[in-house]
Amino acid sequence: MPDTAARGVVAVVVTFQPEVAVTSVLLRALAPQVEHVVVVDNGSPGGTVDALRAELAAVGGELLTLDANLGIGEAQNRGIARARELGARAVLLSDQDSVPAADMVARLVAGLARARAEHGPVAAVGPVTVDERNAGAALLFSDHRWGPRRALLPDEDGALAPATFLIASGCLLDVAALDAVGPMNAAWFIDHVDLEWGLRARRAGYGLFGVVGAQLGHALGDRVQRIPGRERDVHIHSPVRNYYMARNTVLLVRSGLLPVAWRVGYLAWITKYTGFYVLAVAPRARRARLLLRGLLDGARGRTGRLQEDR
Repeated sequence: MPDTAARGVVAVVVTFQPEVAVTSVLLRALAPQVEHVVVVDNGSPGGTVDALRAELAAVGGELLTLDANLGIGEAQNRGIARARELGARAVLLSDQDSVPAADMVARLVAGLARARAEHGPVAAVGPVTVDERNAGAALLFSDHRWGPRRALLPDEDGALAPATFLIASGCLLDVAALDAVGPMNAAWFIDHVDLEWGLRARRAGYGLFGVVGAQLGHALGDRVQRIPGRERDVHIHSPVRNYYMARNTVLLVRSGLLPVAWRVGYLAWITKYTGFYVLAVAPRARRARLLLRGLLDGARGRTGRLQEDR
């Protein structure tokens, strides 16, 4: 373990059909900062798995392979379980294509200790994540009347910014808090999994904070698209992700985790989201079909992986 690594921190990286060269950049940036690196691969082809294994051998990490894509929540839970076996006191979650700054983990560890001292029980801290395709807008969200909105960040380096939830990639979880809050919601498969966990953490009395100065590069969606009159570009996802976003938003509204105003806000948001994709983003017919199905499945309480031939 490098002398600069944060002791007791295990990184859990979830991959699904990654561009291995891109993931290699992440692994080489992350490995010197943590005690162990565990990659959980969600059913990628054999050639991809072999290439991942070779990259991990170069940085001293290990690979857990799943026979099929079981979703982000289940993969994170498997990785967290392995991190516990390795003696982790904290788990750093990461997607396959994020890029942490060289001091990100050290800043998060310091931020977690400071947050505990100043605010009591803390479930997790996260970096100020930036998607450079979107004018450098920070992906950190705080409470507002109708739901989470972009947080106003303090100028002070190392300051703590209270968060509604933390984007999973770059999030440093306190293992002890996991015992009280519970695991990731594997039944939701993907989308809003980090939001749902964060809301459960707060309901259990734990705080969540962004650490100003801890930096992570991360890309949301497949691409961005400009909408006239809107300050920021919209992140564009695949039609299948549209299904999960629609379904899980309805499940979130039904979960009991949201105050009434936030339920209204999320219902208004998913209405706008659906209208935008159906009217403005090809293939519109398939998106419309999957969005409608997602809304109906959410209303019916259906979870798990989308079976498109159902």
